[in-house]
Amino acid sequence: MARFGTWTGIALAGVLCVSLAGCSSTGGKRAEDAREAAAAQGRAAVNTPRWTFAMITHSGDGDTFWDIVQSGAKQAAVKDNIKFLYSHDDEAQQQAQLVDAAIDKKVDGIIVTLAKPDAMKAALARARKAGIPVITVNSGSAESEAFGALAHIGQDETIAGEAVGEELNRRGKKKAICVLHEQGNVGHEQRCEGVAKTFTGSVADLYVTGTNMPDVQSAIEARLQADPSVDAVVTLGAPYADTAVKAGRGAGSKAEIDTFDLNAKVAAGLAEGTLGFAVDQQPYLQGYQAVDLLWLYRYNGDVLGGGKPVLTGPQIITEDQADELARYTERGTR
Repeated sequence: MARFGTWTGIALAGVLCVSLAGCSSTGGKRAEDAREAAAAQGRAAVNTPRWTFAMITHSGDGDTFWDIVQSGAKQAAVKDNIKFLYSHDDEAQQQAQLVDAAIDKKVDGIIVTLAKPDAMKAALARARKAGIPVITVNSGSAESEAFGALAHIGQDETIAGEAVGEELNRRGKKKAICVLHEQGNVGHEQRCEGVAKTFTGSVADLYVTGTNMPDVQSAIEARLQADPSVDAVVTLGAPYADTAVKAGRGAGSKAEIDTFDLNAKVAAGLAEGTLGFAVDQQPYLQGYQAVDLLWLYRYNGDVLGGGKPVLTGPQIITEDQADELARYTERGTR
């Protein structure tokens, strides 16, 4: 048990150093080295059974955000001696079927997103009936407890939107558009509603087809051309920020482009000044904690949150933090 405690402490300290950026450079480097060594060696840090956890998300193909979530989940899985399965579908009914498939495989735990919660309710009820513990992640904080999940890990989307509205106020913005790239996603609606709640200027929603980047660019460009008074564009995902920058240039607009979520391109855009700010919800931490909390529940009956979401954001990232985070985004953990 002493060896188990040491390894667990090292791994958790490493994650906290990365996510909170509050450790010394020496301590952070040591923790990072230990974490990378464990992953490279592919050895578990515990001697608990080889449990199987399945993560099923609402991600579409090619969404880099979910690559980061998986990176965290896989790292925790190595440490915790977990066989990790990942599947996704941006159609809610298909996502529910993937949950059913995981139940049929008799997995030992399920991690799931609730972007479209109504479609997922029955599937989670079946998991509960089968005795499979469930943790929700990223979206669905309002429904998580009611659907029988042990905990929810992510950011409160309304609070995150409110943080964006407050940041726009600090920057003196007067008119914004909020670009929603996935219709029916309750988390996206909550983000834009949060922006409107705290932003003292005016904000309008713009729905686009997120699976078609040329459509996204043309829709934003057309809106900016039609209304030159728009001085801020808020996208709801990192892959759409660069597209919004191109749309702004095409429209000859000086509107500031801001975004939810972080990746290497966003970090570079912040450093270059082509983006104003980003809202980071720490997807690596979402994946890592989801696996780790399921392991803790199976091993020790532990539950975090007390029915309330375990928050991983929001954190406003500006040009000042871009260089500091660059090495993390380049390796795919931020």
